[in-house]
Amino acid sequence: MRTLNFWGQALGRGLIVVAAAFALLLLSDLSLPQAASAYPFWAQETAPLTPREATGRIVCANCHLAQKPAEIEIPQAVTPDSVFEAVVKIPYDLSSQQVLGDGSKGGLNVGAVLMLPDGFKIAPPDRIPAEMKEKVGSLYYQSYREGMDNVVIVGPLPGEQYQEIVFPVLAPNPDADKNIHYGKYSVHLGANRGRGQLYPTGEPSNNNAVKAPQAGTVSQITPLEAGGAEVVLTADGGDVTVAIPAGPELIVSEGQTVAAGELLTTNPNVGGFGQKDTEVVLQNPARIKFLAVFLAGIMLAQILLVLKKKQIEKVQAAELNF
Repeated sequence: MRTLNFWGQALGRGLIVVAAAFALLLLSDLSLPQAASAYPFWAQETAPLTPREATGRIVCANCHLAQKPAEIEIPQAVTPDSVFEAVVKIPYDLSSQQVLGDGSKGGLNVGAVLMLPDGFKIAPPDRIPAEMKEKVGSLYYQSYREGMDNVVIVGPLPGEQYQEIVFPVLAPNPDADKNIHYGKYSVHLGANRGRGQLYPTGEPSNNNAVKAPQAGTVSQITPLEAGGAEVVLTADGGDVTVAIPAGPELIVSEGQTVAAGELLTTNPNVGGFGQKDTEVVLQNPARIKFLAVFLAGIMLAQILLVLKKKQIEKVQAAELNF
């Protein structure tokens, strides 16, 4: 009986320890969220309705301050209820290493926001051709918000594997949806690589260069155990302590005089954001058929004209010989 009580008490203590560990882990995730890589989704926090502002700027640019190129390739025209590829290219130097949240170095992640016209959306799996499925792989696409299937976000993804991201897009059918019309539509892309310089709360990340808040002399540099350092600037107005986060490297030394706004560290940012605008035409198949018939008619008329011209030339030559 004592043995049963002993094991019962031990089991109870074990359950309490597991519950406490789980609660601690949950609270740490909520109070200290990992700021490393979830950047594509942070756009939803700063702009919950649409990622594109009235000025045309996509909200990712609010946190990713460096400008980098972004490319998108889509067909010039598509037919209703067809599946086509939208290929997004996010180029960068694969040898680049970015500063992570803890100050260590790591590879760059990539992410993208693709704004399709109304009615366009990611094709369901049973509509994607086998060849296109191989290009898509195991990518997961998420709507920007509920009910907005035409605005899609993807990422974070390892940049070494996904410098090209394939979106399988299903075109709408105006015959089935009277709110959709044939014509030319705009497509907007926002693509980033690497961590941003600001969090959605407005706080700067450690992916920034640190500048001197005032002119003065670097009187003391104190390395911190967790990484980074504290730099004391001495001026006539008093001492100012500047916190240097883990990541950027100091480029000043004690006794050095700096001006206001002068860099105290290197700029660790190797990533950035880019956006691209393009167009796609939702083409009516009947118009293509009429165009084909029209072109065939023109070609036939030209052939008949050439034949008639040759016939006239032969008649004229015969009359001259007679």
